[in-house]
Amino acid sequence: MRKTGWIILWAVIPLVLVACGSQAPPEPLELTIDMSEYAYEPADLEFQVGQEVTLHLTNSGALEHEIMFGREVMMTEGRPSGFNVDMFESAGVEPVVSVEKMEEEHAEGDEHMDDEHAEDEEHAEGDEHMDEEHAEDEHAHSGFMVMVPVSHDVYSMSFTVTEEMAGEWEIGCFLLDGVHYESGMAGSLTVKQ
Repeated sequence: MRKTGWIILWAVIPLVLVACGSQAPPEPLELTIDMSEYAYEPADLEFQVGQEVTLHLTNSGALEHEIMFGREVMMTEGRPSGFNVDMFESAGVEPVVSVEKMEEEHAEGDEHMDDEHAEDEEHAEGDEHMDEEHAEDEHAHSGFMVMVPVSHDVYSMSFTVTEEMAGEWEIGCFLLDGVHYESGMAGSLTVKQ
């Protein structure tokens, strides 16, 4: 009988220690999201609370795109214009945004930036929020977003997923008065505990 008691005790102790021990944080996630007309690839994302996430955003399309995370699509003048609940704002998280400039080949070997690229450079210094000029064009388009112009540059956003982010969210691009979103530029995000 004593032998059986010890066997049971030794079998139960590891289970108790695992249940009482702190769970290791999830592995960091680094993912590239490509934007085009009119899609995100991948379009369905999954994060875990406590996970350090870095999203590399590229634009292989012919138009400027953005990425926003939220719930409850906001309608302005009958058009989708953003989310009523911004994921980052509601969680009190400000992602860190950076830009990796890539050299673009110019047809004539010109090593100088063209005017369009120079304008992109002005907004590339971590300008993750839409400036006032764009906000006016987009009819109260608000919330945390990363604008990704047509270029070979890689825009990255990094943040740690918090408990306030747990649940179901949507991603979307609301440029051109919501035409991008209505054309299918949307996806989903699930944040698990």
